[in-house]
Amino acid sequence: MARVVVDVMLKPEILDPQGQAVANALPRLGVTDVSSVRIGRRIEIEFDGEPDLDRAREIADKLLANPVIEDYSVRVDSAAEVA
Repeated sequence: MARVVVDVMLKPEILDPQGQAVANALPRLGVTDVSSVRIGRRIEIEFDGEPDLDRAREIADKLLANPVIEDYSVRVDSAAEVA
């Protein structure tokens, strides 16, 4: 079984209120050296046999990400290959 990981993030120009909330809370935890936080999603897709990056990109583009406001990257999970 092969695992492909899709990471979805808001585009840099899109405001990330969840990330801002985390960044604003960090000083209360004593963390003062973080200037920015962005929150995203990680989706794992398991394929029977070989990983199909083209199919994973198609799934990401049509279903997992909103290309108007989000960017995504697709990669084979090398840790899954070893296991």
